[in-house]
Amino acid sequence: MPAGKIAASIELLEQVEGVGPPAQLGDAVTYNIRIYLNRGDEIPINEAQAELGIPPGLLRRREGRVLLNHRTTLGRRQVIAGIEKSLVGMACGGYRRVRVGPHLAYGEQGVPGRIPGKAALEIELWLQEIEPTP
Repeated sequence: MPAGKIAASIELLEQVEGVGPPAQLGDAVTYNIRIYLNRGDEIPINEAQAELGIPPGLLRRREGRVLLNHRTTLGRRQVIAGIEKSLVGMACGGYRRVRVGPHLAYGEQGVPGRIPGKAALEIELWLQEIEPTP
């Protein structure tokens, strides 16, 4: 799919289609993520979480990088809005690279020591599994 908009303040930069039905609100999804500041610096969240002793079954490697399996239920606001809105519509095995505006990321406050306030982010998402709403 060519670049475009997913939602207001979410620009789709790159996408690889997955297979099967797309994730929708209410579905529980397992995904991997990499987050970059708009200027290109990676925020090493996967590595930081892996150092906390995460069980090996929750970790995977891609291109020599550690990725942590994250799980959320879409529509429950368990993750930042930019991630949740970007996961909706993806199918298993799919990939998206998006640019997310600050108000759908970490807003004015940011994350002290990691993400400055008012930061736009570039986010890579790999959708691993969808558990449909019962």
